[in-house]
Amino acid sequence: MTRALVLVLLVAASPAAAQSALRHHNTDAPLDVDAKSIDVLDANGKAVFTGDVRVVQGDMKLNADSVTAFYSQPKNGRDRVINRIDAQNNVHLVTPSETASGRYGIYAVDRRTVTLIGGVTLTQKGGSDLHGQRLAIDLDTGRARLDGGSTGPAAPGTTPAPGGRVTGHFVVPQRNATN
Repeated sequence: MTRALVLVLLVAASPAAAQSALRHHNTDAPLDVDAKSIDVLDANGKAVFTGDVRVVQGDMKLNADSVTAFYSQPKNGRDRVINRIDAQNNVHLVTPSETASGRYGIYAVDRRTVTLIGGVTLTQKGGSDLHGQRLAIDLDTGRARLDGGSTGPAAPGTTPAPGGRVTGHFVVPQRNATN
């Protein structure tokens, strides 16, 4: 019981578990994309970027092997609007204070959410990290939720969690002992 309470307190005190650095992320900021190639499928409303793709929007960076941007054309004839970005293989989401990685990523611009799926690792500056199968971040509130999902290969340096559980390693800051 005491161990469970200590773990709950550590998780609650951990900024990685409490709130993402992406809280109030500006989804209206320009999206800059860099890739080795692009295929524009205008009739389908999508563009496929391949080859070491880098997407930057404000303080958020998304890297992957392949990224598909889904867009719509407003009836008023203005520029296309990106509604969603899907990233595949070697997906890395980087903010000033945390890094998340997984097999797949979905940035739902219109819904203001980011989801990473498959062998997800969330690492915070300072060394704390969490492992699971699905990370969902609400960009309005900054709430980050990590689920264990089904079991899969363990992250390097860790053992697989039984039953698809979330695992974590929390770095506790040193405290000065006072008498």
